[in-house]
Amino acid sequence: MAKYYDKPQRQYEEEVALLENEDEVYKLVLHNDDVNTFDFVIDSLIEICHHTLEQAEQCTILVHYKGKCTVKTGSLELLKPMHEKLISRGLTSEIV
Repeated sequence: MAKYYDKPQRQYEEEVALLENEDEVYKLVLHNDDVNTFDFVIDSLIEICHHTLEQAEQCTILVHYKGKCTVKTGSLELLKPMHEKLISRGLTSEIV
């Protein structure tokens, strides 16, 4: 019987932890422009956001065709330096 009693509590605690983590999650969104090349954007995402080549290529294609793409999620402390580096390279990004 104790097992049945423990499971709801554990599930509740996991849900609370998930909700708490969601409060800390921000998105770094990269916007399309008519200036930068695919290769430049890909290289920037690899260097700044620590993407794999495949991730960077996929994000770059999405930015090109959809107008924007979330390139990274995480805390504000994690994303702010990445945002500033993207901006300094002439890319357009925002944290939402």
